[in-house]
Amino acid sequence: MRYSLFSVLDHHPAGSRTLAGLYAQVLRQGELADALGFHALYLAEHHFHEYGAAPNPAVLLAALVQRTQRLRLGTAIAALTFRNPVEVAESYAMVDLLSGGRLELGVGSGYLAHEFAGFGIDPAEKRERFEENLDILCRLLAGEAVSIDGRWNKLTDVRINVAPVQRPVPVAVATLRAEGAYEIGRKNQDMLCVPYASVSRFEEIEGLVKAHQKGLAEAGRKDPRGAVGVTLHTYVAETDAAARAEAAEAFDLYVATRLYARRQTYDDILGSGLSLFGSVETVAAKIARLADWGVDHVIALADFGALPFDRVEASMRLLANEVRPRALLRGA
Repeated sequence: MRYSLFSVLDHHPAGSRTLAGLYAQVLRQGELADALGFHALYLAEHHFHEYGAAPNPAVLLAALVQRTQRLRLGTAIAALTFRNPVEVAESYAMVDLLSGGRLELGVGSGYLAHEFAGFGIDPAEKRERFEENLDILCRLLAGEAVSIDGRWNKLTDVRINVAPVQRPVPVAVATLRAEGAYEIGRKNQDMLCVPYASVSRFEEIEGLVKAHQKGLAEAGRKDPRGAVGVTLHTYVAETDAAARAEAAEAFDLYVATRLYARRQTYDDILGSGLSLFGSVETVAAKIARLADWGVDHVIALADFGALPFDRVEASMRLLANEVRPRALLRGA
C-alpha cells in the first residue's frame, strides 16, 4: 500500500489564516510528508473562487522541489480543458526536470460551472477539449514533434525544448463519475478518484476499482497494481471521539463553503463511511478493506477546512507511524 497526501488548498478568507499562510502551510506539509516517507503530495488546480487557491500548481510544486528529497510531487488535477496543452507540457516538464523525475501528473476536464464561465468555455465541449489536449500533452512529454489540425489546436512540428527526466511521465486521469472508471481503464489509463463525490457508501468503492480493472483487462494490461489512487478525507487521532472533537468543525466548514453538489456533515460522512476519520485501529481496518478490493494507493486529504497545522501534523504522524504498520499486519 502506498500512502500519499492531497490538498485542495481551500482558502477561507473570513478566518485568520491568510493566503500566504495557506501556501506556507502546504510547503510545511510537503516537508513533513517527505520526512515521514509518504509516496506523494498532490495539489489541486482551481480558479476564480476560494474553493481552491492554486490556479497553477506547477508554481507550488517547484517550490516543494527545493524542500523535499524523495517525495513525489503531483497534480490532482491539472485541468486540461482550460489550458494550452503546449504550455502545460512545458511547465510540468520543468517540474519533473527540477525534481529529478518525481512528477506525478493527474489530469482532468474540470467540473465547476464558474471555472468554465471564467474561461469562456462551453461545458458541453469539455470532454472533446480534454481528450485533444491530453493527446497533445502526452506526445509532447514523450519528446515527439507534434503536428495536429485539431478542433482547438493547430500545431505544426512543435516540440518542447525542456525534456522531462521520466519517460514516460506517469499520467493518471481523474473521474467524479462511477461510470467513468471503466472508460478510463479501457483506454489503459491510470485513475484518480474521490469517492466522496462519486458514490454513496464506502462499500461502493470496490465497484469503482473493479470497473477500472475490467477496463484495464480489456485494454490488455495484465497487472493493475498502482493503477488507481483513492482519495479520502483523513483525520487520525488516538480515539474516534478525539477525531470528532478535533476535526468535525473543520470538516463541516470545508463542506459548507465548497461548491460540491453533495454536502455532508461530519456525522453524514461517518454514516456513509467515505472518509478515514477515527482512531488508528478504525482507520487501519478501513485501509485493510480497501486493500481487499484491490486498492494499493490511498491518498489522504488531510488539511481541509483551515485545520490548524499542529492537528494536520499530528494526524499525518499517526497515519505514517501507527496506521501504516497496523494496516500492514492486516494485509494492506
